[in-house]
Amino acid sequence: MADRLLEWKLIGRALADRAGAPFVRATRSIRAFVEPAADRLLIAPQDLRTADPTVATDIYAGVFVFSGQIVECNGRSPFEMAPPSEDWARVLHGFGWLRHLRAADTASARSNARILVDDWLRIADHPPIAWEPEVVARRTMAWLAQSPMILAEADRTTYHRFLAGLTRQFRWLRVRWGEEPTGLPRLKVAIAVLATAIAVDGFRRHIKTASRRLDDELKRQILPDGGHVGRNPVTILEVLIDLLPVRQALAARGHPVSPAMMGAIDRMMPMLRFFRHGDGAFALFNGATTTPTDLVATVLAYDDAQGRPHGNAPHSGYQRLEAEKTVVVMDTGAPPPPEFARTAHAGTLAFELSSAAARFVVNCGAPFRPVKDWRRVARSTAAHSTLVVDDHSSARIRDEGAFVDLLGPILIGGPSDVPVDRAEADGAVAVTASHDGYAADYGVVHERTLRLSANGDILDGRDRVVPFEGGTDDVPFVIRFHLHPSVKVGRLGDHGVVLIGHAGEGWEFTCDDLTPEVEESVHLADLHGLRRTSQIVLASGEDGPREIRWRFSRTARSHAKGR
Repeated sequence: MADRLLEWKLIGRALADRAGAPFVRATRSIRAFVEPAADRLLIAPQDLRTADPTVATDIYAGVFVFSGQIVECNGRSPFEMAPPSEDWARVLHGFGWLRHLRAADTASARSNARILVDDWLRIADHPPIAWEPEVVARRTMAWLAQSPMILAEADRTTYHRFLAGLTRQFRWLRVRWGEEPTGLPRLKVAIAVLATAIAVDGFRRHIKTASRRLDDELKRQILPDGGHVGRNPVTILEVLIDLLPVRQALAARGHPVSPAMMGAIDRMMPMLRFFRHGDGAFALFNGATTTPTDLVATVLAYDDAQGRPHGNAPHSGYQRLEAEKTVVVMDTGAPPPPEFARTAHAGTLAFELSSAAARFVVNCGAPFRPVKDWRRVARSTAAHSTLVVDDHSSARIRDEGAFVDLLGPILIGGPSDVPVDRAEADGAVAVTASHDGYAADYGVVHERTLRLSANGDILDGRDRVVPFEGGTDDVPFVIRFHLHPSVKVGRLGDHGVVLIGHAGEGWEFTCDDLTPEVEESVHLADLHGLRRTSQIVLASGEDGPREIRWRFSRTARSHAKGR
C-alpha cells in the first residue's frame, strides 16, 4: 500500500509539472527571443574526455560507430541516415565524437568537423531525440569545446550560422529549464547553460543567474560526503568532466567561482578514489559500468589533495575497507529517492573485492551498450554479490505502463532502514550492516558482516537471515559471489574454491556451513559487450542454516584446475 501511494504521489507531481510547463515555457520564450543573439566567442572550455585519432579516420570515411553499432553513410550525411538505435542517435546528435577529429590534428579532420557541424545546422527538421535536454546540453558543450577547430578556417557565413545555432540551443535550454529529467541530465543542462553564458560575449548577463541555478542543483544532488544522490559512482565522474572546465573558464574570464561549486568539487574528488579499485576502474554499483581508467586519471590530476580515500561514506551509503593492496567496497545504503532512481540497482549489502590490479569479486554491472533486456537484469539483486531471498530482488523495478512514460523505470520499495556499524582495531576493519528489503514480503532482515585483516590477506564474511518483528526465518536464500571474467576457478575439496587472478595471484574461498558451487554468470560492464564468467553460490533451503560464515584468503597457489 505504501508503494502504491508513493507511485500515485509521483505521478501526480509529474502530471502537474507537465500541465504547467507550456505556460512557463511561453513566458520564458517571450523573454528569450527579444534578447541579443550570440555575437562572438570569448573562450572555449576544455574537453577533458580522452580522444582516439583513429576514430577520425572512420568518420572521414563515413563510418560512424556508436554504442556498438555501425552505420556506413556511403557519401550521404550521417544526419540523413536511419539510426540503428536511439542510443546511437543520441551519440550522433550529441557531437561528443568531435574530440576524435581534434585529436587527429590534420587539415582534413578540421575540415570534416566544420562540414559535419554545418551540415547539421543546415537541416531544418531534426528528430525529437536531437532536442532531448541532455542531448542538447552535450551538443552545446561539444561545440563550445571544439569551436577553435570548427571555426579555424570558416568563412563569415559559416561562422554566423554556427553562432546562430548556439543561440538557438542556449535559448532552448533556458526556456525549457526544469522540464529535463531530474538527476544527471538536469546537472548537465545547468552546466551547459553556464558554459555558454561564459563563452559567448552576448550572453554574459546570464552568468549570475546560470551560476545560481547550477549551485542549486549541486546542493540538491551532491551529498555532504561527495557522492551523488542517485548513488551511481560514475555520475560524479560525469559531473566533474564538465564542471572542472567551467570552473577554469570562470577564473580565466575573471568571474568568481561560487563556494557551492568549489565545495562540490572538493567533496567529489576524494569519492573518485573511494570507488576506484587498484586497476583504476570503478566499483560496479547502481548503474555503474566500465570506466575509462585514463579519463579517471585525467580528472584526478586536478585533485590537489591526492590523499588516500576515506573509508566511510555515510551519506552516499557505501563503505570502503582497505589494507595493503586489498580493497573492498560495500553498498550499505537504501535505494535513492524515486525521482533519482531511474538507473538504481537492488544491490544493498553487495560488495566487490580486488587486490592490486586484479579484481576478483564484482557485481555484474550495467551494460556498457544496450543489449536486449540486460539492463533490467543488471538491476536485480541476483546480479550482485549479496544474499537473495527466494530468488526475489530486495527492491522492485517499475518498468511497465503509463507510470514509466511519466517517470522512467524507477526503483521503488526496497530497504528503508540500513543500520551500519564500522569498527577499526589494530589495522583490521570490520563493517556490519543490515537491511529490511525483505521484511514486508518475507518477514526477515538480511545482516552481513565483512572483516578485512590488517595485512589485507583475509576477508571474513558472515551472512545472517534474521526474523523481523516476531516472524520466522524459514525462507530459502542464496548468497552469490560474481567473479571477474579474468579470474580462473578451480575446486578445493568439498568446501573450497581456488581463484587465480590475471596476474597469477591466488585466493581461496572456503565455507564450512554450506558447500560452495561454481555456476555460470555474465559480466555486463565491458566495452566489448557481454562476457561469460563464473560465480560462487551458497544455497540454503528453508530448513538450512540461517547464519553462514565464509572466507576469502590470499594464497601462494599460482594455478587452478579447470574452470
